[in-house]
Amino acid sequence: MTKADVRPSVNPWIVTIAVMLATFMEVLDTTVVNVSIPHISGNLSATYEEGTWVVTSYLVANAIVLPMAGWLANYFGRRKMLLACVAGFSIASFLCGAATSLEQLIIFRVLQGLAGGGLQPLAQAILFESFPKEKHGQAMAAYALGIIVAPIVGPTLGGWITDNYTWRWIFYLNIPVGAFSLMMMARYIHDPPYIKRLRDATVDLWGIALLAIGLGSLQILLDTGQRKDWLGSRDIRIEAFCCVAGLIAFVIREFTVDHPIVDLRALKDRSFAVGVFLMSAVGFCLYASMVLLPQYLETLLNYPSMQAGLALSPRGLGSLGLTFIVGAIAARVDVRKLLVAGFAVGATTMFMFSHLNLNAGYWDIFWPQVLQGGAMSCVFIPLSAAAMSHISREKMGNATSIFNLMRNIGGSVGIAMMTTLLARRQQFHQNRLVEHILPGRTHVYSSLQQFTGYFISRGSDPITASRQAYTAIFGQLQQQAAMLSFVEAFKIMAVVFLALIPLVALLKDPKKNHGATRPSAAIPAHAPDEAPAELIHM
Repeated sequence: MTKADVRPSVNPWIVTIAVMLATFMEVLDTTVVNVSIPHISGNLSATYEEGTWVVTSYLVANAIVLPMAGWLANYFGRRKMLLACVAGFSIASFLCGAATSLEQLIIFRVLQGLAGGGLQPLAQAILFESFPKEKHGQAMAAYALGIIVAPIVGPTLGGWITDNYTWRWIFYLNIPVGAFSLMMMARYIHDPPYIKRLRDATVDLWGIALLAIGLGSLQILLDTGQRKDWLGSRDIRIEAFCCVAGLIAFVIREFTVDHPIVDLRALKDRSFAVGVFLMSAVGFCLYASMVLLPQYLETLLNYPSMQAGLALSPRGLGSLGLTFIVGAIAARVDVRKLLVAGFAVGATTMFMFSHLNLNAGYWDIFWPQVLQGGAMSCVFIPLSAAAMSHISREKMGNATSIFNLMRNIGGSVGIAMMTTLLARRQQFHQNRLVEHILPGRTHVYSSLQQFTGYFISRGSDPITASRQAYTAIFGQLQQQAAMLSFVEAFKIMAVVFLALIPLVALLKDPKKNHGATRPSAAIPAHAPDEAPAELIHM
């Protein structure tokens, strides 16, 4: 029996539960805090601007560790790495909940991000290895549930906990989940044999430093750029320089060093490189839409935060309804057809969102989200399977690290670009609409008279009522300008989805290649210091 055939002696679904509990917990924590920032800031005597660092600090730390996860697992051992990540994440969660100042909370959130950064890629790599190749679709179905559903559940759960209890319970709830996941992993997760042969590599300290500078600066730039007017701010220009210089130096370093901290040579595989690009674009649209939609609901339709979070839940219903169906049929059909269908439906839902208006009802928002959730199931599962199908097992951890990193970066870029677009286009449309608000025009005069009469009936004197009428009309104008900017943003994301469809042809058919899971030539199939493959648990 070859290493490619090594399977865990336990049911792979038990392994799935063990790794996905922790992964779901980690992905949930990237969004669950967002709606609680005002409460956290007020409780810790900080401004809202300072409170946003509770989110930014976590994302920066997470982004730095994420691409290194594969190397760290190979160096220390995957099982030890996973146990350390879950234990560290749980302990950091307790410390976050017990923080007595904003400074303490930010420090503990950095620790939480560092611990959680390795969970996503290692979980994905373990699932690929736990299931035979023909069942990779089912493995990715389980993985997609955590990646798609957790960001949707996060805002609703965070809002409910904060409103009914205290923001500290957002972090305390991670402790029992982490403890259970830790026990499951300690019992059922074991290192595959090839990882034991990769621990003699020297540590690429320069690579780690350059990666931290490049990705850390990028994440801070994307998170604070709009608030600081992008390159109009000296701080943003410094961060942009550090980002570009750090990432260029990092790429050069990783292609020239013998033992890179992130092996970028994996991108030489065409399917993997195309898959990484497609996943980045999907992250761009998915995460941006998950920020824009609640903003539309809260600012234009006046939904409370809790109801806005609940209004996002249909996307999770769509994902749950199709995820395991897609996972089951992925082994029987060409996954590229599923991808085309997923991108086409994704574009359709974005066009549906672009037809929303200020009078939209709940069902106008419900059905596009259900369809989008199903579309994402048709994208995440086949795309993961197609991208990883030609990656050898001993390089799987490195590949999944890059894959997950680029999804997150795509999401950060999407959020930054779409929020900037909203602000800039809203100002543009506002200026254009103001040109049509002239007192001499009949419809403007009629509206002014109606509003003035309304405010007089509410007890205002004629002069004050007239001023209030102008304010009311200007408020309506601002709403219309904001609505137009939302329409444009959703149309842009629809076009991005459509533009991805031709690129699917560049992916190779996973079913036509059976050599990707064989051991690398550099690692003998029967090393003398290894136990027989039949006795080795993964």
